[in-house]
Amino acid sequence: MNTWFECRAKYVKIDETGREKKVNEAYLIDAVSFTEAESRIYKELEQMISGEFTVTKIAKTNIAEIIPTEDGDRWFKAKVTFISVDEDSGKEKKVSQHVLVLANDVKQAFERVESGMEGMTVDFEIPNVAESPIMDVFPYFSNGETAREEAEA
Repeated sequence: MNTWFECRAKYVKIDETGREKKVNEAYLIDAVSFTEAESRIYKELEQMISGEFTVTKIAKTNIAEIIPTEDGDRWFKAKVTFISVDEDSGKEKKVSQHVLVLANDVKQAFERVESGMEGMTVDFEIPNVAESPIMDVFPYFSNGETAREEAEA
Protein backbone atom coordinates (compact mmCIF):
# COMPACT_ATOMS: atom_id res chain seq x y z
CA MET A 1 0.00 0.00 0.00
CA ASN A 2 1.29 3.42 -0.92
CA THR A 3 1.85 6.22 1.57
CA TRP A 4 1.00 9.56 0.01
CA PHE A 5 2.40 12.82 1.34
CA GLU A 6 1.03 16.27 0.53
CA CYS A 7 3.88 18.70 -0.02
CA ARG A 8 3.27 22.44 -0.31
CA ALA A 9 5.71 24.68 -2.13
CA LYS A 10 5.91 28.47 -2.25
CA TYR A 11 7.39 30.19 -5.26
CA VAL A 12 6.90 33.04 -7.72
CA LYS A 13 4.91 32.07 -10.80
CA ILE A 14 4.20 34.10 -13.92
CA ASP A 15 0.43 34.18 -14.57
CA GLU A 16 -1.45 34.38 -17.87
CA THR A 17 -1.09 38.17 -18.02
CA GLY A 18 2.70 38.00 -17.58
CA ARG A 19 2.71 39.29 -14.01
CA GLU A 20 4.63 37.67 -11.21
CA LYS A 21 2.46 36.11 -8.53
CA LYS A 22 3.42 34.36 -5.29
CA VAL A 23 1.77 30.95 -5.06
CA ASN A 24 1.61 28.18 -2.49
CA GLU A 25 0.77 24.99 -4.39
CA ALA A 26 0.14 21.43 -3.21
CA TYR A 27 1.69 18.30 -4.73
CA LEU A 28 1.26 14.63 -3.86
CA ILE A 29 4.33 12.38 -3.45
CA ASP A 30 4.44 8.62 -2.93
CA ALA A 31 7.18 7.96 -0.35
CA VAL A 32 7.99 5.71 2.60
CA SER A 33 9.01 8.50 4.98
CA PHE A 34 8.93 12.26 5.48
CA THR A 35 12.65 12.37 4.63
CA GLU A 36 12.13 10.61 1.31
CA ALA A 37 9.09 12.80 0.54
CA GLU A 38 11.17 15.93 1.12
CA SER A 39 14.02 14.67 -1.03
CA ARG A 40 11.70 13.64 -3.87
CA ILE A 41 9.64 16.85 -3.89
CA TYR A 42 12.81 18.93 -4.19
CA LYS A 43 13.97 16.75 -7.13
CA GLU A 44 10.62 17.01 -8.90
CA LEU A 45 10.18 20.74 -8.38
CA GLU A 46 13.73 21.57 -9.48
CA GLN A 47 12.75 20.17 -12.89
CA MET A 48 9.48 22.16 -13.03
CA ILE A 49 10.19 25.52 -11.42
CA SER A 50 12.75 28.00 -12.65
CA GLY A 51 13.97 30.10 -9.77
CA GLU A 52 13.77 29.68 -6.05
CA PHE A 53 11.10 27.79 -4.18
CA THR A 54 10.51 26.71 -0.60
CA VAL A 55 8.80 23.56 0.60
CA THR A 56 6.56 24.87 3.38
CA LYS A 57 4.70 21.73 4.48
CA ILE A 58 4.90 17.96 4.27
CA ALA A 59 2.07 15.89 5.75
CA LYS A 60 0.72 12.37 5.38
CA THR A 61 -2.62 12.24 3.61
CA ASN A 62 -5.63 9.98 3.85
CA ILE A 63 -5.44 9.14 0.12
CA ALA A 64 -5.70 5.37 -0.26
CA GLU A 65 -5.53 5.12 -4.03
CA ILE A 66 -4.90 7.09 -7.22
CA ILE A 67 -7.08 6.16 -10.17
CA PRO A 68 -4.89 6.69 -13.22
CA THR A 69 -6.34 8.42 -16.28
CA GLU A 70 -4.77 9.83 -19.41
CA ASP A 71 -6.60 13.14 -19.51
CA GLY A 72 -8.11 15.74 -17.25
CA ASP A 73 -7.07 19.12 -16.00
CA ARG A 74 -7.79 18.94 -12.27
CA TRP A 75 -7.45 16.43 -9.45
CA PHE A 76 -10.60 15.44 -7.59
CA LYS A 77 -10.80 13.73 -4.22
CA ALA A 78 -13.60 11.22 -3.78
CA LYS A 79 -14.81 9.52 -0.63
CA VAL A 80 -15.66 5.88 -1.29
CA THR A 81 -17.58 3.98 1.38
CA PHE A 82 -17.45 0.19 1.29
CA ILE A 83 -20.44 -1.61 2.79
CA SER A 84 -20.22 -5.13 4.16
CA VAL A 85 -22.46 -7.18 6.41
CA ASP A 86 -21.08 -8.84 9.52
CA GLU A 87 -22.17 -12.47 9.15
CA ASP A 88 -22.40 -13.08 12.91
CA SER A 89 -24.41 -10.03 13.97
CA GLY A 90 -26.06 -9.22 10.62
CA LYS A 91 -25.14 -5.55 11.02
CA GLU A 92 -23.89 -3.37 8.19
CA LYS A 93 -20.32 -2.19 8.48
CA LYS A 94 -19.11 0.85 6.54
CA VAL A 95 -15.46 1.63 5.89
CA SER A 96 -14.45 4.76 3.98
CA GLN A 97 -11.34 5.65 2.04
CA HIS A 98 -10.31 8.56 -0.17
CA VAL A 99 -9.38 8.25 -3.83
CA LEU A 100 -7.76 10.82 -6.11
CA VAL A 101 -8.70 10.97 -9.80
CA LEU A 102 -7.76 13.26 -12.70
CA ALA A 103 -10.81 14.64 -14.54
CA ASN A 104 -12.28 17.75 -16.17
CA ASP A 105 -15.28 18.13 -13.86
CA VAL A 106 -17.03 16.55 -10.86
CA LYS A 107 -19.35 14.41 -13.01
CA GLN A 108 -16.44 12.93 -14.96
CA ALA A 109 -14.52 12.36 -11.72
CA PHE A 110 -17.51 10.51 -10.22
CA GLU A 111 -17.82 8.33 -13.34
CA ARG A 112 -14.09 7.54 -13.34
CA VAL A 113 -14.13 6.55 -9.67
CA GLU A 114 -17.21 4.41 -10.28
CA SER A 115 -15.59 2.62 -13.24
CA GLY A 116 -12.31 2.28 -11.32
CA MET A 117 -14.18 0.43 -8.57
CA GLU A 118 -16.04 -1.92 -10.94
CA GLY A 119 -15.49 -5.56 -10.19
CA MET A 120 -15.24 -5.05 -6.44
CA THR A 121 -16.78 -7.92 -4.51
CA VAL A 122 -18.07 -5.59 -1.82
CA ASP A 123 -20.82 -2.98 -2.28
CA PHE A 124 -19.72 0.64 -2.28
CA GLU A 125 -21.12 4.14 -2.56
CA ILE A 126 -19.48 7.45 -3.46
CA PRO A 127 -20.97 10.04 -1.08
CA ASN A 128 -18.61 12.89 -1.96
CA VAL A 129 -16.48 14.14 -4.86
CA ALA A 130 -14.75 17.52 -4.64
CA GLU A 131 -12.00 19.37 -6.43
CA SER A 132 -8.64 18.95 -4.72
CA PRO A 133 -5.92 21.60 -4.36
CA ILE A 134 -3.35 19.07 -5.64
CA MET A 135 -1.51 20.41 -8.71
CA ASP A 136 0.39 17.24 -9.63
CA VAL A 137 0.99 13.69 -8.40
CA PHE A 138 4.39 12.00 -8.30
CA PRO A 139 4.13 8.21 -7.92
CA TYR A 140 7.08 6.05 -6.94
CA PHE A 141 8.87 4.07 -9.65
CA SER A 142 10.92 1.05 -8.53
CA ASN A 143 13.87 1.95 -10.75
CA GLY A 144 14.31 5.23 -8.87
CA GLU A 145 13.33 7.47 -11.79
CA THR A 146 11.19 10.51 -11.19
CA ALA A 147 7.75 10.75 -12.75
CA ARG A 148 9.05 13.23 -15.35
CA GLU A 149 11.94 10.94 -16.36
CA GLU A 150 9.50 8.01 -16.66
CA ALA A 151 7.14 10.05 -18.87
CA GLU A 152 10.00 11.11 -21.14
CA ALA A 153 11.31 7.53 -21.52
